[in-house]
Amino acid sequence: MTLWIILAILAVIILFIIFVYNGLVTSKINSENAWSQIDVQLQRRFDLIPNFVETVKGYMNHEKETFEKITQLRTSWANTSSIAEKAELDNQLSGALKTIMAVSENYPDLKANQNFADLSEELRNTENKISFSRQFYNNSVATYNTKLQVFPSNIIAGMFNFQPKDLFNAESDEARKNVKVDFGNNQ
Repeated sequence: MTLWIILAILAVIILFIIFVYNGLVTSKINSENAWSQIDVQLQRRFDLIPNFVETVKGYMNHEKETFEKITQLRTSWANTSSIAEKAELDNQLSGALKTIMAVSENYPDLKANQNFADLSEELRNTENKISFSRQFYNNSVATYNTKLQVFPSNIIAGMFNFQPKDLFNAESDEARKNVKVDFGNNQ
């Protein structure tokens, strides 16, 4: 009888470990999937940018530095894989795009250009998707990281070497500043 009780207790413990382990794996996979959604949207934005830049270039010759920065960021994007590096590149690109959008307000012909309007709308839609994807990713990572820290799943996570994931912190101090456009020295 005691043997059956011990076996039953061991079976419950093993089932509990399996249940917690599977929950951790599921949360990890969900956070990885959420990151891939961000990556897809960011890649979409980078794919739209060359057409956008070419459309805007003819109207804003004095913004050459911004265009070069965007090209450099696009190249850097292709060569990086960490979430932190991609978040920083995203911050920089968002700032450059905000500058172009702010400057475009001073060019009525550009604003009336249908290609510019279409690309601007595509970029706005993509930015909204990126924002939603970031939020979903951070929620998924928060759920996963919480499971790594709460008892008793933290014991199982430690046994199987689950590692916490970084949140996607896209806002830097620089990105929080208002875009400042100065035409005085550029013309």
